[in-house]
Amino acid sequence: MAVLPNALEALRRRAGGLLFERVAGPEGPRNRDAIHHTPGPRWFPPDSPVRRVHGDSAMFVGGLSALLLQSLQPQAMAAVAAHSGFRGDPWGRLQRTSTFLATTTYGTADSAQAACERVRAVHARIRGVTDEGVPYRASDPHLLEWVHIAETHSFLQAHQTFGAHPLTDDECSRYVAEMARIAEALGVTSPPRSAEALRARLETYRAELRGTPQARETTRYLLLRPPIPVFAMPFYGALAANAVALLPRWATGELGLPRWGPGERWVLQPVGRAATGLIGWAMRGPEDVQRA
Repeated sequence: MAVLPNALEALRRRAGGLLFERVAGPEGPRNRDAIHHTPGPRWFPPDSPVRRVHGDSAMFVGGLSALLLQSLQPQAMAAVAAHSGFRGDPWGRLQRTSTFLATTTYGTADSAQAACERVRAVHARIRGVTDEGVPYRASDPHLLEWVHIAETHSFLQAHQTFGAHPLTDDECSRYVAEMARIAEALGVTSPPRSAEALRARLETYRAELRGTPQARETTRYLLLRPPIPVFAMPFYGALAANAVALLPRWATGELGLPRWGPGERWVLQPVGRAATGLIGWAMRGPEDVQRA
């Protein structure tokens, strides 16, 4: 009688292990232990909204949506294209990003600060010129703020749409304020600290956001040519379609992406909830996703 439950548990462990390995990399188990088991004060308490959001499988949709939104700032897009290695080593970039998020969200205060200082040191060396001749520096607080705003907006939107336990209005503002703690450590001078301020700040960037050829090519790569096995493409497609649906309509217009209208709510969102729910099941729910 226990054959089926045992088989399902074996399948869950296998799928969760493979996903964790992809997201966290070969150093994932060691990093997880260090992040969660090293004693010391943390930036955020256990019941904080930032822990709830970053520990939910909705982040798989939110992260992809953030990348699409970030691509609309020409200087930020040029810096990513020239220096991030997201094409040559996409899984390595994902693993570094997931480790940074886990460290700043769940790690000790000292390790979180050290992680931010390492990122700032990398940013200090990155500079160049866009295809249109506009100079950029990765350490520019204006560009850093855009990346931060796009991430915070996208993570929060995804959580409110697909998260197992959506936040209240007050908790949404607490999440934005907690994310500001990380942003300041990265060099953002005055990040928004409420959900209303986040929406207003996003709007202030609107005039400089464009779907450049570089942004559209990156979009095609992320949505149509991701470096994943063929058998996983339908599952990835469900996440990707919902990542697009989370974008503001002006953003999808700039990127030349179609919208489904009512189909987004009645077709795409249920599929997205099923996909993120399956990820949560495979990784044993929020506690294990947190440790990615």
